[in-house]
This record gives sequence, structure tokens and C-alpha cells, in this order.
Amino acid sequence: MQRRLFHSLAAMLLTVVVAWTPPTAMAADEPPDAVIQRLSNSVLENIRSDKSVREGDLTQVMALVDAKIMPNVNFKRMTASAVGPAWRQASAEQQARLQEEFKILLVRIYAGALAQVSDQTILIKPLRAAPQDQEVLVRTEVRGRGDPIQLDYRLEKTPGEGSGWKIYNLNVLGVWLVETYRSQFAREINNSGIDGLIKVLTERNKANINKS
Repeated sequence: MQRRLFHSLAAMLLTVVVAWTPPTAMAADEPPDAVIQRLSNSVLENIRSDKSVREGDLTQVMALVDAKIMPNVNFKRMTASAVGPAWRQASAEQQARLQEEFKILLVRIYAGALAQVSDQTILIKPLRAAPQDQEVLVRTEVRGRGDPIQLDYRLEKTPGEGSGWKIYNLNVLGVWLVETYRSQFAREINNSGIDGLIKVLTERNKANINKS
């Protein structure tokens, strides 16, 4: 039940990011809590208006990931953090494979959980950060039936083209996504190295496709 709830709330997080407007349409100096507030306000509308996403259509979810999520998430940092110290020893090709397989794994988890998100609302808590901070924690609560549930984002401020606040980790019920996968990935890397981890992820993703 806890695992299912984690995936359901992570799916809500994905939907928040899916609702993100393209980088050219938002101000680079928009505060991080305002970003999350704006996105959160459109979550339920986004779910209700797109039946294919709501029902976990993998093709549609993947299209949304490539079009809207990837420009607004530091997925390289997310993958590198999940892989841990071994990331620095991986070749450019291995890093690219890890990012792709990790993305497929996460998207399939979220796609299957999107149907479970329905009547929740999201409360943004006051931001505890200084104006000069380059990394912040935006804390929220998901409210619906039962007790409020913790749902937090870590964001970093990026310079240059496409600048603005980008998500690089998320927390559901006190559990950080990156750290959860880091412990799993470390076991595979210790057993069979980076190529072994890539193989395991690839096989898991293929098995998930066969179950669809």
C-alpha cells in the first residue's frame, strides 16, 4: 500500500511538471514557490482534460515527457545522483543509456499511477529561502480524503538559455526519489558494474512492456 501511494503521489508530481508551460512562456525570475503554485493549480484540470494521460497511455505520457518535462527538469543531475559515485567513471555513452532507461522506468511507473490521482488539492507551504539561494526546497501538502500527505520538491536555479528553476528531486512521505533508487542501483553496480545496471534497467523496462 505504501509503495502504491508513493507511486500515485509521484504521478501527481509528474502531472504537475507536465502542466508546466514551455520555458519561453514563463519568466526566468519567477520565484520557485510561485512556479510550484502555478503548476499545482493546473494539476487536476490537466488530469481531467486528458483522458489518455489519466488512463496511463504510455505513448502520450512519453510524448509529454519529451515535450514539456525534460526542458524543465535537470534529469542528468537526477540520474547522476541516483547512480552515485560510479557516474563519474561512466562513459558518455553509458551515461546516455542510463538516462534513457531511467526515464523509461520512471515514466512507466507514473503512467500506471496517473489513474489513481483524482480529487486531491495541493497546499504550498511558506518558502524558507534567501533571495540569493541557488537551490531551494518547496514544501507542499496533498489534501484529499484522509490526512494531509507531504510532497516536496528540490529545485535549482539555472543560468543561461532556458534559465529558471528546475526540479531535480522529489519527496513523497519523507522518502526522496533519488535516494531510493541510489540504494537499489548501488547493489547492481557493486555486483556487475555500470553495464550490469544498464542491463538490469533495460530488462526491467522490456518486461514492463510485455506486461502492458
